[in-house]
Amino acid sequence: MMKTFWIGICALGFLLPAAAASAADMRPNILFLLADDQAPWALGAAGHRHAKTPSMDRLAREGAYLVNAFTTTPVCSPSRASLMTSRYGTELGITDWIRPGPEDNLGLDPKTVTWPEVLQAAGYKTGLVGKWHLGDKPQFHPQKTGFDYFMGFLGGGNSPVNPKLEKDGETRKFEGLTPDILTDHAIEFIRTNKADPFLLCVHYRAPHARWLPVADADWEPFEELNPTIPNPDYPKLDVERVKKMTREYLASVASVDRNVGRILQTLDEEKLADKTVVIYTSDHGYNMGHNGIWHKGNGHWVLTEPPAAEPNIPKGQRPNMYDNSIRVPTLVRWPGVVKPGLVVESTVGNLDWYPTLVAIAGAQLPPGEKIRGRDIGSVLRGSPPADWENDSYAEYSTHHQSHTHMRMYRTAQWKLIRDFLNPDRDELYDLVDDPAEQKNLIHSDLPEVTQAISELDAKIRQKMDQIGDKTKRPE
Repeated sequence: MMKTFWIGICALGFLLPAAAASAADMRPNILFLLADDQAPWALGAAGHRHAKTPSMDRLAREGAYLVNAFTTTPVCSPSRASLMTSRYGTELGITDWIRPGPEDNLGLDPKTVTWPEVLQAAGYKTGLVGKWHLGDKPQFHPQKTGFDYFMGFLGGGNSPVNPKLEKDGETRKFEGLTPDILTDHAIEFIRTNKADPFLLCVHYRAPHARWLPVADADWEPFEELNPTIPNPDYPKLDVERVKKMTREYLASVASVDRNVGRILQTLDEEKLADKTVVIYTSDHGYNMGHNGIWHKGNGHWVLTEPPAAEPNIPKGQRPNMYDNSIRVPTLVRWPGVVKPGLVVESTVGNLDWYPTLVAIAGAQLPPGEKIRGRDIGSVLRGSPPADWENDSYAEYSTHHQSHTHMRMYRTAQWKLIRDFLNPDRDELYDLVDDPAEQKNLIHSDLPEVTQAISELDAKIRQKMDQIGDKTKRPE
């Protein structure tokens, strides 16, 4: 009822500022580019010696590079749900990736008002090309939650080549490389809707594994590469496997970058670049041999002899909240507003896109919806408030391989991870002295450590209470 009423009053223009309603052509287009599994380090602008990302680096030069951007949950579905709603996965009933098929009837409740719905009601033409992964049943379809147009796939998995995709309500096999096909249709949407303000979300599936095949041009720089890897001396690390995966992973990143370049070129050709806000980010980060694992928050050991299984943790699994899992590469180009080459140190999160994009569109937040994020417009303008909060909170309850209830609180110096299902897995890291998170201090009796544990534990519990997280918490 709330959603129907809200859309009705939007249709009457009550939530659209008069200036925007009378001069809709002055509102910027919004292009939201979302990679799948892109690590914060897999970016030329981040200083990676092997990454080939000239298009992403162009966005960093022409806009802002947000170096402390984090996700709420380091796995696909709950991160995407938080992105769309500005709420935590525990609030939405989505705490791990959504399995395909009839046994998992999960999805983003269409009664929840997403920010694409706000922009749609404000007069934007809205489109999603690519991965949804917020429910594959008809009631969870993206066209029921804010998108006029959808071309892509509802689940989490797909092939890097010859994918099955939905277009115009029909699912069929497309011939070619998946990032290229998605980009073709993104470009088609831009050219079709260029006359009026549009929102286009392009959700690539790359660089999610399987990484190959890619175009020859994307593979060539890496085919013979002997890559430098982060910690080759890690005990029992399968070095050759890490190097092989690094080559393939960076080639997949390059395939995304090439296609981002195609979209940026289209904006240039259509004279849309100056009136389009471009955002590039990822649903979460990635590890590639870091701390002996690969993958994201539901990590896997990449060792010749992985540790034995533990209760709730099968052999080979390493659930985690490492920075490489929760930090995301984030770039924003906003001509005339964001200073080119700006490096943003302030902490932001994927909860923040909702209020930020609504503000950019000149719309207003829907009444009655819980919005956990903050408008980062001042941060993007280079003038964050003096009291800007730079702490970060994240959560991940794993269900499909391991079973955990991880909750994390991060400050500039300390990170505490509690696993309320497996207390022996608790971790504390000093991010100043140990940015690679290699030394777990949870059992240290140093006064500054015990104080940090006490303070961050209290903050975790406070946040859980605030968002209604009912996970059982031992005292």
